[in-house]
Amino acid sequence: MRQLIVTEFISLDGVVEAPGGGDHPHAGWTFQHVAFDEAAYEIKGREQEEAGGLLLGRVSYDEFAPVWPSMEEFAGYNAMPKYVVSSTLTDPAWHRTSVLRSLEEVAELKRGDGGPLLVHGSATLAQGLAEAGLVDRYHLLVFPLVLGAGKRLFDDISGTLHRLSLAEHAAYGNGVTLQVYDVVR
Repeated sequence: MRQLIVTEFISLDGVVEAPGGGDHPHAGWTFQHVAFDEAAYEIKGREQEEAGGLLLGRVSYDEFAPVWPSMEEFAGYNAMPKYVVSSTLTDPAWHRTSVLRSLEEVAELKRGDGGPLLVHGSATLAQGLAEAGLVDRYHLLVFPLVLGAGKRLFDDISGTLHRLSLAEHAAYGNGVTLQVYDVVR
């Protein structure tokens, strides 16, 4: 069975929306308001090396697909299989992209063989996956910012308790912390 990992840039108040750009009032908050510390991003390289596939929601797909294929630092992601959970996407243009129509199809994919499936961005999808009990691990880079508004990772989890176990952590000179949690079943 494959591991499903939700990986996020997240503010101290839980916002995951528009860390690199977009329509949020503080879009690009990860790079514009916190000093760059290369060590904090080591996990991103590790994720790309270990991943067996990228799992995205439709909004994240629409944001990443026009940009990531031309970025050298994402060569690994561009080469691996990508899966988009969408009821409306019909003809994905990004190389090696398949469309999944339901969380049941995600569960089926997860039961297969291969490296971990990484969920980048995609707050709505991550919430649905958590509710369905499909998330195995969270990789969170927590930024020392309070944004006050925006999509939050755990915005609507229906009051369900999710127990987590700390698997890895680190703090960096720019105030960013890495928090890796395994879901306890």
